[in-house]
Amino acid sequence: MLPFSDEDLKPIVNDILDKSAVWIRKDGGDVKLIDVKNGTVYVQLQGACVGCGSSGTTLKFGIEREMKIRIHPDIKVMNVPFGWEDKLEQLG
Repeated sequence: MLPFSDEDLKPIVNDILDKSAVWIRKDGGDVKLIDVKNGTVYVQLQGACVGCGSSGTTLKFGIEREMKIRIHPDIKVMNVPFGWEDKLEQLG
C-alpha cells in the first residue's frame, strides 16, 4: 500500500511522464496518462510505441523504474491498450 492517495500521485506522475515523453517522442512515440488507481499508474503508449518490440522495456525499465525511484518502490505502471480505457479493472 502506498502512503499517498491516487489524487496526490497524479501531479507527480504527470511530471515524470512529461519528462519521459521527451525521449519517447524522439523515437516517434508518446505516452499518455489514463488514470491512477490503487497505486497503479495506467498509461497508454502511443505513436511508434504501439506494436514496438521495445515498448515493454520502455514501460518497465524507463517509466516504471523512474517512478519507483522518485515516488515509491511499490508503484506499478501498466499500459492500457486502445479501447480499454474504460476497463482498467480488467487489466492485470
